[in-house]
Amino acid sequence: MDVLIRPAREADVPEIVRLLIDDPLGAQRESVDDLAPYRAAFARIAADPNQLLVVMERDGEVIGTQQITFIPGLSFQEAVRAQIEAVRIRADLRRGGLGTRLIEWAIAEARRRDCYLVQLSSNNVRLDAHKFYTRLGFAASHTGFKLKLHE
Repeated sequence: MDVLIRPAREADVPEIVRLLIDDPLGAQRESVDDLAPYRAAFARIAADPNQLLVVMERDGEVIGTQQITFIPGLSFQEAVRAQIEAVRIRADLRRGGLGTRLIEWAIAEARRRDCYLVQLSSNNVRLDAHKFYTRLGFAASHTGFKLKLHE
């Protein structure tokens, strides 16, 4: 069975949220009880040409998602970076190559948009994800820092 990777639509929001919840960290911070904040976020993402939220679909069913942000910068002589975030494949379909296809699609899209590099961050507890990204050619080259502004 083949899959389709396409831009997300507003109607996909509930399934995207379910994918975010279908994860140990996401289960602690996401909820399908009120989709209004997610729909508002979707509208902001959809209106921003530097944002690309996509879903992976098989037989009309959303089974994966990721968001790519294209970041223009002065560094590297006006290089654009592609930042991959919120990569999810439905739990029962993991370890079957779908995540690889999703990331390879993101890399191809970054190349198509003439990005200088693709970057991502991964929570320190996601050791399997770190192995996955390393296998795909990503290098753990930087240390990231975050400062929460809201609880």
